[in-house]
Amino acid sequence: MSKNYVIFSDSGCDLPEEVIKQYKIGIVNFSFKVDEDSYNEKTAPFPINEFYNKMRAGSLTSTSQATPEQFLEAFDEVLAEGKDILYIAFSSGLSGTYNSSLIARDTLLEKYPERKIIVVDSLAASMGQGLFVYFAVSLKEEGNTMEEVAEWCENNKLKIGHMFTVDDLVYLYRGGRVSRATQIAGSILGIKPVLHVDDEGHLIAVGKVRGRKQALTALVDGMAERIGSHTENITVGISHGDCYDDLKFVMDLVSKKYKVKKFITSYIGPIIGAHSGPGTVALFFYADKR
Repeated sequence: MSKNYVIFSDSGCDLPEEVIKQYKIGIVNFSFKVDEDSYNEKTAPFPINEFYNKMRAGSLTSTSQATPEQFLEAFDEVLAEGKDILYIAFSSGLSGTYNSSLIARDTLLEKYPERKIIVVDSLAASMGQGLFVYFAVSLKEEGNTMEEVAEWCENNKLKIGHMFTVDDLVYLYRGGRVSRATQIAGSILGIKPVLHVDDEGHLIAVGKVRGRKQALTALVDGMAERIGSHTENITVGISHGDCYDDLKFVMDLVSKKYKVKKFITSYIGPIIGAHSGPGTVALFFYADKR
């Protein structure tokens, strides 16, 4: 039973840097493009708000899944130090990154047969994945072994609720998530989609409302439908696409409804933001069901 281990995630998890540093979480950085220039979150020469300003100005953004080589590079140094790895992956329903990590795991275990690597498909994204990772590192801090934390993850990953909305459907249209007709109608009529991530880790629309405030309120309504008995002393994640006032609006609604122990808030990073766009707000919580 391993107690000498590092919990890894990736740049899809949108955890704030202070949490990553506090818990010494390993991060595998994905790549993204702005127009024809490629970056990752460590090499981008501009802050995250400038990324969204570029999108507003018309820049085209895209992402690529992490390769096995990226995992080999990130994991090798830790394994060489005699530590094991628990990697909590970005949803396999949204990316092939999970499969890349499995290829790297099998290669590295041939090189380090005395080490252990456990990979968990979070079936989650953005701060939903981040909140899941936060719960896992909290269990590690309490003294749980890697196997115990991994078992908790497998038993609880479908209890991380995801609710989010976007401000402009054009970005979901570009990513093939909505039709051209839906995008045009939404823009003309002010229709805002309400979406979540389902049990297979896919992005699914669960409703649509007219107007921004109604869409933000619908996130908290969706939380109420899913949260069950988990209403006190809760930890809640909220991420945003450069729209902090809207994040604050949702935070205030949640605070009025539930007894919140901790909010974890952050920007939606380029890996998710490239597809959801400026103005996205996402709400995450431990729930009876997704």
